[in-house]
Amino acid sequence: MALFKKRTAGKPGEWYYCLEHRKVEEGPDCPGKDRFGPYASRAEAQHAMETARERNLQWENDPRWHDAPAARTDDD
Repeated sequence: MALFKKRTAGKPGEWYYCLEHRKVEEGPDCPGKDRFGPYASRAEAQHAMETARERNLQWENDPRWHDAPAARTDDD
């Protein structure tokens, strides 16, 4: 018995954004490495790149994710 089954068709209502083809698709037509999703609606999938851009900005500006300044030693 296989641990991971390859699902060739998505469930109805699952929407993905294909990074390679730059298009919205219902169900996972392209490999997982080339897509964002699943999204609940076609409209959400259409805005996948905007959502990713906004989340990246939030992450880049989140002080919890920045390293603390390096501590100086006498050897410096």
